[in-house]
Order: sequence, then structure tokens, then C-alpha cells
Amino acid sequence: MSAETAVAESRTAGLTARLANWNVAIIAVTVVVLIIAAATVDNFGTSQNFGFLVLDLLPIALVALPMTLVIVTGEIDLSVASTLGLSSAVMGSLWNSNQPIETIIPLCLLLGAVLGAVNGFFVTVLGLPSLAVTIGTLALYRGLAFVVLGDGAVADFPAVYTDWVTGNIAGTSIPNVLLIIAILAVVFGVVLHATPVGRAVFAVGASEQAARFAGVRPGRLKFWLYVVSGLVAGLAGVLWTLRYSSARADNGAGLELAVVAAVLLGGVSIFGGKGALPGVIAGVLLLASLQNALRLSDVSNEALNVVTGVLLIVSVLAPNLANAVRGSVQRRRHRTTKPL
Repeated sequence: MSAETAVAESRTAGLTARLANWNVAIIAVTVVVLIIAAATVDNFGTSQNFGFLVLDLLPIALVALPMTLVIVTGEIDLSVASTLGLSSAVMGSLWNSNQPIETIIPLCLLLGAVLGAVNGFFVTVLGLPSLAVTIGTLALYRGLAFVVLGDGAVADFPAVYTDWVTGNIAGTSIPNVLLIIAILAVVFGVVLHATPVGRAVFAVGASEQAARFAGVRPGRLKFWLYVVSGLVAGLAGVLWTLRYSSARADNGAGLELAVVAAVLLGGVSIFGGKGALPGVIAGVLLLASLQNALRLSDVSNEALNVVTGVLLIVSVLAPNLANAVRGSVQRRRHRTTKPL
């Protein structure tokens, strides 16, 4: 085999391997979906719909940020939507009791952190599996939300807060809440990819025992990740309530599946140790864009649930297939370049 042929095949193999990279693929798919939706779905590309799209993806994006770190460590938190709902219910109950909104919001954030700490305690101190624990607290927190507020709704929150959540940056069509998403995305991105904490997160997900030998304390790390997950879910509950100006115990019901689907679509391994935040952001945007386009096309909520379920399955299968393709390319390249 000539040197030129070897170089050409090496470049082809490298290109194929890069294309097999799930993060690159999901970003490319997201761009394609946005272009197709803007060209084929009425009103999808309007500035008004852009605002609705950002508001729709807001709770998914917020909760997906800490969920990414939790899943990279090899754990999961399925109670986030119920934490959101309980935060909303407590917000409504306190508002009914004539408490000032400036006091209510910090209390709801604190509540979210406490609920996350409960999950962290069961997982890290008692050593219980996170899947079982957070399925249990999913039901517990949602039940508590109905105990706190019942089946009714509380409305008439201060217009200055509801208008800000649903409004745009002055003189633009950019929603105000996009600032919150952007700031938190940068914070979590820096923590995950550019700090010792992030390196510890990946180390724990790859091998908890090896991470412990390297000086990492997996239990403490996971505990605080659950606290942060609960805190952000509490924030999502506050913003959800202000967006709709309605506190309900069932707010956010089912959101946990969309969050997990978005995180896994973004290339985070369900087994831990692998993932990148840019891919997760693309996964959130892809999921929200598909849901938004389908709603504009008058597709039923049942069909939207089917789409979410399909994407959840695809997000688990596709990265494994991509890794298989990458491994096959590398083996073929090794055989081709092996000396005779």
C-alpha cells in the first residue's frame, strides 16, 4: 500500500470517527430540524414563537444542567418534576397566606435544596440505589404537593414578576429567561469541563473505586450534586408558576422523562463517566423544537408523549451504535496499517 493511499484512508477513517461522535451528530441533527421546521411549519420561525419555544424549554434546560452531572457520576434523579411541583404548591400556599413574594421565592429555592438533600442522604449515606430512591421521592414529593395545595390553583401573582418571566429584553425579541438559561449553562459548563469538581465527576462515573484512590470522596460529591439538582428544580418550579401565573400541585408532571431524554440525547452515557454539556444543550433544543413544531401542527399531547418516549429509546441506543461504528473503523484502520 502506497504512502498516499495510507494517508487518504487515515483521513477518511478520522472523518468517519468524528462523524460517529454523538455530540457532533446531535448538534447537526438539531440544526437540520430547526431549518426544516422553519421552512415547513407555519409560524415556527416567527419571533413570537421563538419566545414560546424558549419558555417551553426553560424548565427542561434548567433541570437538565444539574441532571447532566448527576448522570455522569452514574446516578439519576427522577424526582425533579415532583420537586418542581412541590415548589410550585408551596409558593401558592404561601402566597395565599399573604407572604411577600420576595420571601416566598428564597423559601422555595431552599425547599428544593432540602428535597435534593433528602435524595442525597438516602443514596450516599444509606447506600440505596438512586433509581429506587428517586422513584420513591417522585411519588412522595408529588403527594406532598397535593397535601399542601390540594387540587386547586392559586393565581394573581405580582405582575412585575410574571411580566418579567414572559417578557423580552428591552428592544429585542429575546426572552428575559434566556439570560437565566445562558448564565447557568456557562456556570455548569465551566464546573463540569474546567474545574477539579468536573474532573471528579467524570472520575466517579468512570470508576468510583479508582476515584476514591485518587483522593475523591464520591459520597460527598454525589450528595451535593443532589442538593444542587433539587435547588435548580425548585427554581424551575418558581419560574413555571410565574410563567403561567398559576401554582398547582400537578405542575411539571412528567417533566422528568423529557429531562432524561434531553440529557441522554446530548450524549451523556446512562452508565456514567461520559458526556458534554454542549451536546446536552443541543438535546434540549432538539426535544423542545420537535415538541413545539408538532404542537403548531395540531399534534395531540398523546403523540408528543410517544415522540418523547421514542427519543428516550433512541438516545440510549444511538450512542452505543455510534461507539460500535467508531470501534469498527478503528479496527479496520489497524488491520489496514498493520505491517505485512
